[in-house]
Amino acid sequence: MHSRRAALAIGLAALGGCFGAHDAAEALPDAILPDDASAPIAGPTPAFHGGVVTTTERLAAEAGASILAAGGNAIDAAVAVQFVLNVVEPQSSGLGGGGFMMIHLAGWAPEETVVIDFRETAPAGATPGMFAGDHSAEVKSSSGYAVGVPGALKGMAYALRHHGTRSLGELLGPALAIAGQGFRVSKRLAEESGSSRLELEPGDAAYDEAREVFRPGGEALAEGDLLVQPDLARTFALIQQHGLAAFYDCDHPAGIARAIVATQLATRSDNTGGKGRMTCADLAAYEVRTRRPLVRSYHGYEVVTTPPPSSGGVAVLQMLGMLERFELGGDGFEFGAAATLNVMMEAMRLAFADRALWLGDPDYAYVPAAGLLDRDYVDSRSALITAGRRPGRVSAGDPRPFQPAPPGLGQALTTLTASAEHEGADTTHFTVIDEDGNAVSVSSTIERLWGAGLMVPGFGFMLNNQLTSFNDEPRASSAPYDPGANNVAPGKRPRASISPMMLFLDGELVAAYGSPGGTGIISALLQVTLNLIDHRRSLQSSIAAPRIALGSASGSADTEIEAGFTGPVRAALERLGYAFVDVRDIGAVQAVVTYPLSGNQYGAADPRRIGGVVGLP
Repeated sequence: MHSRRAALAIGLAALGGCFGAHDAAEALPDAILPDDASAPIAGPTPAFHGGVVTTTERLAAEAGASILAAGGNAIDAAVAVQFVLNVVEPQSSGLGGGGFMMIHLAGWAPEETVVIDFRETAPAGATPGMFAGDHSAEVKSSSGYAVGVPGALKGMAYALRHHGTRSLGELLGPALAIAGQGFRVSKRLAEESGSSRLELEPGDAAYDEAREVFRPGGEALAEGDLLVQPDLARTFALIQQHGLAAFYDCDHPAGIARAIVATQLATRSDNTGGKGRMTCADLAAYEVRTRRPLVRSYHGYEVVTTPPPSSGGVAVLQMLGMLERFELGGDGFEFGAAATLNVMMEAMRLAFADRALWLGDPDYAYVPAAGLLDRDYVDSRSALITAGRRPGRVSAGDPRPFQPAPPGLGQALTTLTASAEHEGADTTHFTVIDEDGNAVSVSSTIERLWGAGLMVPGFGFMLNNQLTSFNDEPRASSAPYDPGANNVAPGKRPRASISPMMLFLDGELVAAYGSPGGTGIISALLQVTLNLIDHRRSLQSSIAAPRIALGSASGSADTEIEAGFTGPVRAALERLGYAFVDVRDIGAVQAVVTYPLSGNQYGAADPRRIGGVVGLP
């Protein structure tokens, strides 16, 4: 087995010299989600059996598959993918960001699944009102005070130390090679190198650094250009040689930590108070958190997802619970039918009303996730949904009877207001399963496209703007009651929508997936879950099918809608009072499905991004 894997690793490494792309995309297997864990086969052949890697970029998938082929496990492969995405998808994730990793090892029960929280944190100098004021979201998110303490590197190291089989230095190798030797620029990277996020503060060295890499000679990259990133390669080499201290210790001679702190002191010229507040002590103090996943049954499956400070897991489970009584997939509730979209949108409105008030970092605030997911509470919210109706006003519910609040807090609920946060949609997601059935689902981000627009000089990676995912204005009050769950506080993690998830059947893993896309992540993951379980669509069809997204409870909020829904359906919903705005894409789901008895494995990458699926035969 290991000799076959080693041969495949050599073959992958030889492609294009540096995990280069194939000349033509291969036909991918597909599958219907198993409804019996003992089912021996699935979908048309061929299926994979030695592992599958699904990512937003083919080079990253090939790098992960090469690790599997050489005998590494799913955690090893995922770490390699994370670093390669920093090279080939630097506008979305990297060393300067953070995220969540869900790990399930073969033989574990669903509830034993582990969530590694490497979300960025607010520095010790953060204050509740630091983002108050009339600056635009664009200015705030591209000023240094938006930069959170990055957790991606420590998150990867933690995962390897506890669940991997390879060293951090070894798994940096593919990314180091691609950064140093260069790769051919993808269509997406070429397009996004033309973004206005790289046009900020011309003549300011802090913002010029990224332009010099991704706008050489003042021109956006072109598809097919060879992009070499020697500074990033040097950074990987320093970490490879010296470990985490090279990145997180300002006293280390590598100089990376000092450069991070210096870079985030930059701010926009019209936001003089926007200098970053991170210090060397903040970097040194960063800690990864491990969290227990959220688990809920839905139509015979166990849905396992990410807990707070992610809001996505709570929201998806709430919506599934609210929709469970409607028999989606049956007569009148087929995919894309007006009745189906109607009840889905009402579930979205109710979940987002709760999200705006109750969800944040549970280490720093009262976050009643258990109360929000209590079956009686969810049933009471579901009772507010009537097929064929659209209420004008939707408010947050009160989960405190199901999970009491700390004493001394008021009892009246605040009137629902829009949460002033600015969550970006340019995250990335990847999913890995190995031949033993170990699976990893990872969402990683620098938040908005190109993060804060700040590249660390001499080290080649972008810094995040994650702190603007906190509330702009502090909202805590006792009467009317508002826990201020997502207010800024020192050391706190901002609320996230990213929420890796997995499905189990009879205690066996059958699917793992996740998505980028800001608050649209929640809607995308809900719909893929419904497509797989209720509408019995194939894996690829479940992901490619058109989507809607509604991220607000407001009566005036428009529903984002992709092309593919019929005119009569839209017209019927508009008569109920819904308004729509056409968008090109909502999320970009990367997924695997596996059949426990046969070991058949299937992967799918979302066509909304370039996507890459590599499986081992």
